[in-house]
Amino acid sequence: MILGIGTDLCSISRMSRALRSNHFRDAIFHEDEIAYASAQALPARHFASSFAAREALAKATGISTFSIVLKGAWIIRTKNGPCFRYTSEIASLIGKKGIQKAWISLSHEDDLAAAFVIVEGESARA
Repeated sequence: MILGIGTDLCSISRMSRALRSNHFRDAIFHEDEIAYASAQALPARHFASSFAAREALAKATGISTFSIVLKGAWIIRTKNGPCFRYTSEIASLIGKKGIQKAWISLSHEDDLAAAFVIVEGESARA
């Protein structure tokens, strides 16, 4: 059963400006995301899509954006596509909502990175 959906856009040029600060990068992104994006030809594009995915996850789950964006959740890339990973705190909150799976679609074109998230599971537990 679908329990929530979320979508978000992130400006790649804005992310590129923010990434001039290693402090911003290190405070917001998980080491897995940093390693992946830094190895790409256009790192800001991949940082922006990871950021948009977290915002979309917050919308889909109803969990505080602040909690998710500040390393509560992050994206890993697998041969089957991108997947979320969570801190134990966020995993617990997700479990309490009955969420069993989060599906992610990422895209980027020109100056925008987009993310769409669907969360599914059983109805929320009391």
